[in-house]
Amino acid sequence: MVEVTVENDKLVFDVRGLDRVLAFRGRLEVPLQHVTGVRVDPEAAREWRKVKVIGTNVPSVVTAGTFWQHHRRVFWDVHDADDVVVVGLEHESYDELIVEVADPEATVARIREALAARA
Repeated sequence: MVEVTVENDKLVFDVRGLDRVLAFRGRLEVPLQHVTGVRVDPEAAREWRKVKVIGTNVPSVVTAGTFWQHHRRVFWDVHDADDVVVVGLEHESYDELIVEVADPEATVARIREALAARA
């Protein structure tokens, strides 16, 4: 699971627990200006057509790490597809982040509020 916070003009994604090891990442920081969109999208997490670069992929259990998907570099940290948030990015090493959070609706609202405040 990932905890998402807004710090100054950045979104901070803290990977929690054992997922830090499984994903080979503990923290991602992204400037708000590089966020192209955010949505709750359980179906995105059910996508199976991806190639692992580094990380862990045990179908129906966990997908965590860096993957190539649809010619894009995507960071994943998902156990439960129902709690997934997708964050689109530009000018970053990842094109998209697909992460499981405790409260997807609240996370999306918080990110959208930060984006609106920045505009």
